[in-house]
Amino acid sequence: MKTNILITSAGQRVSLVNAFMKELKKKFPDSRVITVDLQPELSPACQISDFYYKVCKVTDENYIPEILNICEKENIGMVIPTIDTELRVFSDSIGFFKLNNIHLIISDKQLIKSCRDKRELNIFFSKHDIKFPKPIDKKNPTFPLFIKPYDGSLSQDIYIIKKEDEITDYHLGHPKFMFMEYIDSSLYKEYTVDCYYNKNNELSCAVPRQRIAIRSGEIHKGVTTKNEIINYLLEKLHIISGAVGCITIQLFYNKNNNDIIAIEINPRFGGGYPLSYEAGANYPKMLIEEYFENKSINYTDDWEDKLLMLRYDAEVLVRNYE
Repeated sequence: MKTNILITSAGQRVSLVNAFMKELKKKFPDSRVITVDLQPELSPACQISDFYYKVCKVTDENYIPEILNICEKENIGMVIPTIDTELRVFSDSIGFFKLNNIHLIISDKQLIKSCRDKRELNIFFSKHDIKFPKPIDKKNPTFPLFIKPYDGSLSQDIYIIKKEDEITDYHLGHPKFMFMEYIDSSLYKEYTVDCYYNKNNELSCAVPRQRIAIRSGEIHKGVTTKNEIINYLLEKLHIISGAVGCITIQLFYNKNNNDIIAIEINPRFGGGYPLSYEAGANYPKMLIEEYFENKSINYTDDWEDKLLMLRYDAEVLVRNYE
């Protein structure tokens, strides 16, 4: 049986790679976690993994063939994509991985497409009776309002517009910008929920973590919280057709009236997942048990409440670098 794991676009995901290495070696001591990146020599996560490879850009036509060659060479049994741009590329090639008996841990193509396009995601939310920020007509706006691109990520190109003279021709003319209601941060707190969906597309774990401070689109300070969000997701999204593995759901929550407004779903490990892992939501272990050991993954809420994470910069030192 192939029990090595490949993590793609590893970048700075040191904690995620460490978690997979720790959990994999508990089960299969001789197995390895391999990483790939465009510049692995400058990737901290690649430097701490068992071995790494340099690959071309995700958008290059040779990307999937390069990944498959590495999988064959390294006896890879599971592939973990980590960034939005590669999800669509992998979903187009899932058949190649199945033919090689490789578990490609991604959701199905339609869900990935809907999550990437916020216009389609709002349709998804509507079908599941989930509130989302109300659209605003840019020709007849009300204030304050929020602007973001329908296919954006990493909190890039987002704007809070408080009054009419702050709207520019750039905002009005950008073809990808969505205008929507502003959610009052004095009433609502922003959460990312790390969810695990098993092979049957059933929600098996959900860890809400409040986003206290954000840096470059990722949580910098956060805390796990057992609250009404969990029951809400169990009711509304107990099953998501095509959902597999770690899915992150971003939403706003008003604890005074338990009102919830959803804004995004990302069908991959989020940058803040290490907090949920340290709290006890062991998704690497779940993946290893479900896909390598054929165990059933049932619902669990056995994770630590009110665990605060305060991130800081650390160093990975590489000797004899040229």
